[in-house]
Amino acid sequence: MRRGAPQDQELVGPGAPGRGSRGAPPPSGPVVPVLVFPPDLVFRADQRSGPRQLLTLYNPTGAALRFRVLCTAPAKYTVFDAEGYVKPQSCIDIVIRHVAPIPSHYDVQDRFRIELSEEGAEGRVVGRKDITSVLRAPAYPLELQGLSDPTPHPGPSSWTAPPTARHLPEKSHSQLATSSFLLFLLTGIVSVAFLLLPLQEELGSQLPQILHVSLGQKLVAAYILGLLTMVFLRT
Repeated sequence: MRRGAPQDQELVGPGAPGRGSRGAPPPSGPVVPVLVFPPDLVFRADQRSGPRQLLTLYNPTGAALRFRVLCTAPAKYTVFDAEGYVKPQSCIDIVIRHVAPIPSHYDVQDRFRIELSEEGAEGRVVGRKDITSVLRAPAYPLELQGLSDPTPHPGPSSWTAPPTARHLPEKSHSQLATSSFLLFLLTGIVSVAFLLLPLQEELGSQLPQILHVSLGQKLVAAYILGLLTMVFLRT
């Protein structure tokens, strides 16, 4: 087995067929770079919707590739769409949920492996990447457990702000939220547009050469799109 490779790997997620590729040999022939974001997964035990992360996988090639997700601790995670296909020059989002956020699992490092193979049941593995995963303890345990702070606070038992002080911030907050949403939406549309544009070396495209983009620009667009998706999932 390659030194430092994940051991006892299994496909995680609904409908996983069982054991994964334990001690799999390195890819032979042309190697495809496995482009994923984020490069490491950090779960928070105090996330309101449960500890989960979004992993964005990008296929920079001109052919569809099959992917699958393996893990060193499959009992602790659920992966939605643990295997499937990525279209040429497209990206796919993989949702990973930590299903055992207990104190004994805090700060324990696990590893995920993303494998890319050629299309078909017996496709040759053309790319492989390992990423680490860790669960962090909640920052505010009292709020997480729904308990009130038992420490008494001096001052009057009830205090009400003036009507203007109560309503004006709500209006400003609403305007700020609307502006942020529109900015995120515009940035997401531009990023998707960049991913759909043809590469500079691609021939036969009906679009003018000025609308052809480089691979680096597409990677930046995929990175930004992954960031925006993570922000929306956490809100």
